[in-house]
Amino acid sequence: MPVSYYFALSAILFTIGALGVLIRRNAIVIFMSIELMLNAANLSFVAFSQLHDTLRGQVLVFFVITVAAAEVAVGLALIVTIFKTKQSINVDVLNELKQ
Repeated sequence: MPVSYYFALSAILFTIGALGVLIRRNAIVIFMSIELMLNAANLSFVAFSQLHDTLRGQVLVFFVITVAAAEVAVGLALIVTIFKTKQSINVDVLNELKQ
C-alpha cells in the first residue's frame, strides 16, 4: 500500500477532529476530537518513519501516546469535577467560569 494513502487518511482524520473541536459544544466530544487529531499526527509520524526507513517517527509516537494518556487522565478528571459543580459539560455553560 502506498504511503500516500496513510497521509491522506491522516489528513482526513485530522480534518474530522478539527471540525469536531470547532463545531461541537460538548466538552467530552471536543476532548475526543483532540485525541483524534493527536492520532492523526501519530499516523503521519509512522508513515514518515516508513517512508524514510527509520524508527525515529515510531519512537516519537511512543512519547506522544504517553503524553496523551496523561492528558486524558487530567482532562477527564477536570471534566468530571466541572460536571459535579455545574451539572453540565456544555462549553457555553462553562464559559461562565470566566466571570
